[in-house]
Amino acid sequence: MPTLNGVPLSCEEILDRYGALVYRLAVQGTGSPVDGEDVAQEVFVSLIQSDPRFTDELHLRAWLVRATANRCRSWGTSAWRRHTVPLAQGWDAPAPSPEGLGVLEAVAALPAKYRWPVYLHYIEGYTAEEIGTILRCPRNTVLSRLQRARKKLKDALKEEWT
Repeated sequence: MPTLNGVPLSCEEILDRYGALVYRLAVQGTGSPVDGEDVAQEVFVSLIQSDPRFTDELHLRAWLVRATANRCRSWGTSAWRRHTVPLAQGWDAPAPSPEGLGVLEAVAALPAKYRWPVYLHYIEGYTAEEIGTILRCPRNTVLSRLQRARKKLKDALKEEWT
């Protein structure tokens, strides 16, 4: 069992505390709720099997974010994914809410090195320093990626509205 400050964490406690965070990150990283569920499940299985010891809450959250980002990256390049076929056109999927859809699609279309900092900063509320710790890059790199991502998003959204 993983421990936090020497205290074992139960599976239920881990899922209650961090399930929503990991799921949101996984959906953002894969672009699909179904694939996000699979990735989130893999992250929690990995957490339980690896039996890590965390010094504090930030350490645990950083581990979960990094593990989710790595699993999303692996998911995108997996052999299974390369051999799947998209559903046929005209399939009646539930329509998402049109409000804000352009922004979400624009964020999802960003390269991963820009998408993760944007998501962690604007959706999850992490600071540039915390994102740097999580993604293992300098704070200034995070800040420049956020700036470049904002420019890319501005350009993409400007094209959509014209």
